[in-house]
Order: sequence, then structure tokens, then C-alpha cells
Amino acid sequence: MTRTASLVRLPRPSLVASALDAMRDQIATGAWPVGERIPREAELAEMLQIGRNTVREAVRVLSHAGVLDVRQGDGTYVRTVEDPASIMQAISRSSLRDHFELRAVLEVEAARRAAERRSARDLRAMEKALKARGDWSEGRDIDAFLEHDAAFHLAIAEAGRNGALAELYRYFLTVARQAARSAMIEHDVAEPGLALHERLFQAIEAQDSAQATRAAKAVLRPLIRTLS
Repeated sequence: MTRTASLVRLPRPSLVASALDAMRDQIATGAWPVGERIPREAELAEMLQIGRNTVREAVRVLSHAGVLDVRQGDGTYVRTVEDPASIMQAISRSSLRDHFELRAVLEVEAARRAAERRSARDLRAMEKALKARGDWSEGRDIDAFLEHDAAFHLAIAEAGRNGALAELYRYFLTVARQAARSAMIEHDVAEPGLALHERLFQAIEAQDSAQATRAAKAVLRPLIRTLS
């Protein structure tokens, strides 16, 4: 068992997020070294003065991120100090132009692969999301609109049959929605229109990877140009 630095009692708001911050700090400072077992669930709950369900959820998040390794019947061990969440936080602090250029890299490759590998089921998922997305107009719920837009692009990523790319894009979506919201509200940048998205869908449907690549670039090119 590793020696654990003193942990302070957490405030009531956002207990899981606060627990994650406290646990990440233990890992980052070396209080919980890589390869060592962290305190058991009951101990953590007592240290942080939170419920065991909250501890369990925080451990689940860090395990899913690859930071912790949960070994049934043995305990939970530190796998790495590199937390993907910190990378996403760094990306979220980058300029909007840098963000959308990175998004273009992911979406262009996803579109190319989707055109080559999509199934009829994938097309139905894309079409459903695209219909719900529609075109942006004043008075619409911006969060609902961006949720449908994200669902469309995620369906494309999943259609490419590359688990790593789809998982990376899914993780990236939280930052992507925040950036899109900021571009629309704070910078008055127009969200790419429905027609551009329809051309992207049609290229994937036709299994034309070259056209899908061009269409994916066309979706974000005007936005990136505006932010440059």
C-alpha cells in the first residue's frame, strides 16, 4: 500500500468531479505511484467524506480513461500518470482556429473511411441525425442543435469501422461542442449549413471516398477561414 497525502473534505457540489480532481492530484504528485495500489473504496470514501457510490464512479471514469487498472479481487492500481482528460482540457484552451483545424483532420479521415466501409445501418443513423439537425436558425435551442450535429459526425466516425478513431472522436466531442457553441455565440461565426452536410452524406452513401474527403473539408473550411 502506498502512502497517501492528506486529502481534504470535499464540498457538496459536483462530488464526482471533485473526487476526480483529488485522485488525479494524488497520481500527478506521485503520492500514488505508477504500479502501486490505491486505497480501497471504503478508505477513499472516508478520506474524502463522500459516499462509496461516488468513489466507485470516480474510479470507473479513471479506469475507462486508462489511468487506473481495476483488478477484481485484488484492488485498483495506477496504470499511468497520463490522463486523457488533461489533454482534452489543454485542447479546450487552444484557439478556436486551432481547434477546428484539429477537428477537420479527424472528420476528413473519418469521412474517407466511412465512404469505404459504411453499412445500410450506418446510413440510417446518419440520416436520422442529419434530419434532426436541420439548418441553424435564430430561436432554436443551440444545445439541442449541436447535440444532433455531434450525433451526425459521430455516426460517420463509427461507420469507418476503426475503433480507435471512433473512440478518439467520441472523447473529442465534448470539447467540439463547447468550441462550436463559443464560435456561434461569442464570435458570431455561422455554423456550417445543412447543404454542406447533405453533400457529405451523399458522398458517403455513394461510397465515393474522394468526394467524401472533399465534402468533409468543405464543411469546416469556411469556418476556419473566418477564424484565421
